[in-house]
Amino acid sequence: MEPLVTTTLPTRHGAFELTAYDSGKPEQPHLFLKSGAPCEVPLVRIHSECWTGDVVGSLKCDCGPQLESSLEQIAAHGGAVIYLRQEGRGIGLVEKMKAYNLQAQGMDTYEANEALGHQSDYRRFDEAVAMLRAHGWTTIKLMTNNPEKLDALQESGIDVVEVHPIMVDSVPENQAYMEAKRNKAGHGLLTPKKR
Repeated sequence: MEPLVTTTLPTRHGAFELTAYDSGKPEQPHLFLKSGAPCEVPLVRIHSECWTGDVVGSLKCDCGPQLESSLEQIAAHGGAVIYLRQEGRGIGLVEKMKAYNLQAQGMDTYEANEALGHQSDYRRFDEAVAMLRAHGWTTIKLMTNNPEKLDALQESGIDVVEVHPIMVDSVPENQAYMEAKRNKAGHGLLTPKKR
């Protein structure tokens, strides 16, 4: 996978090397934010875009706090945040907003996607794997609460030597969301792993 452009990006967490990769949507490239901190084995967070949580701080999910925690830890310890353009589990922002309306009527996040005619989760991680390989990273420590993400990386030949769950505080507005992720996809059930 060839980069589109690379630049240096100073942030409140530290400086990152920001590389853009083709996502199939020219105005929305996938992003690889690499910390300059030295490390033997990089710490990696694969984060699917969440405009509502990442940009405006929605309380309906835990995405924004997870991204902030990841940037802070990776800036300190070395590694990268891979930002994939997979809004709303891959259904896009407009459909995600429609799903929010169904959730307000009592559906969970997975049921709402399905009621709109979508799969419960369209996300894929092969492009993240390609970006890791483009940077020569085949052995990593992974920040995730998602067992499917861990499985996808391991099945692709990425050696995940440690798993670091991302612990963020829940709020009343995202309790049902967090419970659905735990019950239907096993999120938050990963235990720290080292070998």
